[in-house]
Amino acid sequence: MRGYYATTALAMLLGCAAMTASAKDQAASFAAAEAAADDWAAKTEAQMTDDERFSLLHGFMPIPIGPYADPEWQAKWPKDVIPGAGYVAGVPRLGIPSQRATDASLGVTNPFGIRKGDSATALPAGLALGASFNPDLAFAGAEAVASEARAKGFNVLLGGGMNLIRDPRNGRNFEYISEDPLLSGVMGGAAVRGAQSAGVVSTVKHFSLNSNETNRHTWNAEIDEAAHRESDLLAFQIAIERGHPGSVMCAYNLVNGQKACGNDHLLNTVLKKDWRYKGWVMSDWGAVSGADFAVKGLDQQAGEQLDKQVWFDAPLKAKLADGSLTRDRLSDMVRRILRSMKANGLVDAGPAPAVDMAAHAAVARRIAEQGIVLLKNDTNALPLAANVGSVAVIGRNAHVGVLSGGGSSQGLPPRGWAASIPVGGGEGSIGAWRIERWFAGAPLAALREALPKAHVGFDPGLYPQDAAALAARSDVAIVFVSKYEAEGFDSPDLSLPGNQDAIVEATVAANPNTIVVLETGNPVAMPWLDKVKAVVAAWYPGQEGAAAIADVLTGKVNPSGRLPVSFPASTDTLPRPAIPGYGTPENTHVTATMNEGSDVGYRWNARTGVKALFPFGHGLSYTRFATDGLRTDGATASFTVRNSGERAGATVAQLYLVSRDGKPVRRLVGFQRVELAPGAERTIRLTIDPRLLADWNGTGWTIAKGDYRFALGEDAETLSTPVAVSLKARVWQDRS
Repeated sequence: MRGYYATTALAMLLGCAAMTASAKDQAASFAAAEAAADDWAAKTEAQMTDDERFSLLHGFMPIPIGPYADPEWQAKWPKDVIPGAGYVAGVPRLGIPSQRATDASLGVTNPFGIRKGDSATALPAGLALGASFNPDLAFAGAEAVASEARAKGFNVLLGGGMNLIRDPRNGRNFEYISEDPLLSGVMGGAAVRGAQSAGVVSTVKHFSLNSNETNRHTWNAEIDEAAHRESDLLAFQIAIERGHPGSVMCAYNLVNGQKACGNDHLLNTVLKKDWRYKGWVMSDWGAVSGADFAVKGLDQQAGEQLDKQVWFDAPLKAKLADGSLTRDRLSDMVRRILRSMKANGLVDAGPAPAVDMAAHAAVARRIAEQGIVLLKNDTNALPLAANVGSVAVIGRNAHVGVLSGGGSSQGLPPRGWAASIPVGGGEGSIGAWRIERWFAGAPLAALREALPKAHVGFDPGLYPQDAAALAARSDVAIVFVSKYEAEGFDSPDLSLPGNQDAIVEATVAANPNTIVVLETGNPVAMPWLDKVKAVVAAWYPGQEGAAAIADVLTGKVNPSGRLPVSFPASTDTLPRPAIPGYGTPENTHVTATMNEGSDVGYRWNARTGVKALFPFGHGLSYTRFATDGLRTDGATASFTVRNSGERAGATVAQLYLVSRDGKPVRRLVGFQRVELAPGAERTIRLTIDPRLLADWNGTGWTIAKGDYRFALGEDAETLSTPVAVSLKARVWQDRS
């Protein structure tokens, strides 16, 4: 399944230069695996009965609770069902195993604790991973999750959130990676590779433009084709080229008036024709509203009981009978599923290897450490001095644990949930998922362990007066603020809930040495920013988050995270200052015009001349770095990064396209995380994906002849002197 991707993707990413011998060997190996999977799928499908074919095209969600707690139905389950997200029966006589799917965006989930005593490593939020700018870490995290999933009996992972962050109020952003197509594509592709290296099928989702949770089943995203190809679709395209996912999950929303899971243009033209994707398209759970979705490119109806009926059984059989579903298309649907199962080891799976939970915990901790972003650090307030005498820790549940995001990605780590607070609200079944979970492992305890000689006091942050009193008698005050986000719900604005701003204001008024730690799934407003000494974005830091936060605050870990999403100065600067349809009843039809087009996040800010509160790519360190010597021909670039400070640390080298033939633009075209000892330097060489310099022309890509200028960036707004390159015109078709 992977040979064509490997060959074409490598050729493009190397600027069509000659492939190395090792790259050719790798491409040949992928091609052989693809041919073997193709051959097995074709021969196996030819032996199937129609009933067997249709049995692979739909599956149910085996969660026996709530509206699905039907003992008679549960008694009919096949013996190999594992309670979780999904199940599709296999065909034992032909060696086709069952598909057992689990949600796995941030760890193997155990929805509502249906598998008693079953826990799994809970990774930090996807935004924390994005902030690391480290594809190797993305691979390691996904490999850890996948190996645990396989050990539990699952073989399909419903992870791989790829949607670009178009709205910083989207309740599901914490699952995603970034607002940039290159960063999201590279990190997402690495995560898919890591997961599938463990012998499971992984997905990329939600294809495409699932940018808000408000009325997500009836949200119609309108976007120009070129803008779509140059933004969200490019992120998916890069991830598919690099990761070769066995499946793509389509989205709930509509795209240009058509349901994403029944969108002929997206699924048949873009994904399968233009990109030549060979895997299968599965629906999101409850996203199918007609048997004709099969003709429009959907290959499998998942979570069938959430739809009005099982469209891909009797209704689809009727379409085969009347000729509106061709036999060739039926075979294509089945073969796509079979080839991905074969290519990723499901057909020939042996016993699952033993799982090293300690090693996986270490991976979770590395993601938290590398994903923490130091946003502000006036007068070197951080790291905390080793001889600090007293520290005030202030904030809701800082003595309990760390916050996690809600919904289908909710993890249950080995140490469990230290607190579960039902939030409720909203209509429909998704309200039952809205429970604020705090992972065990408290920042207060971690700081006391990290600062054994200091007096570390605590106030829960209920009343400003109490917080101020503790802060006034302490050398340093650390305020933990949080904002819960969950699938199915957006936030109306960027404010912190629950009077937390007043707690910060009172604390800093009592003690100017105040540090704020953010546990959030999105950017937030900071009306007190100018008054506090330091701000740390810890996101939802996962099961090892408390220790990682303490290590960064005390200097055991030098922060290296960089923002994967811009922090807006105000919602007034966003393309849509108010969320379309916010506050309307569930399933209200809403049309959202993506007037920013491909200029998402920092690109929109550059286009409109707006300065972010903190821009994409921003992040501070306890040491200093310098980059210089940029040289580029438009296909590759090289420059030097030097640690000019006194501590070992890591930075993220960032290369931006800043103008084309005199017209200002802003596009990240290359990045690399670099670790350096004090005084050390390294020459960085980057390959520039030509699509990041090009425009979509309707059938492919065009690089116009002209002057292209590139600059190194500390972030998307802080740039070096540009280097100009004259490029010749180039046009090519999109055949990834």
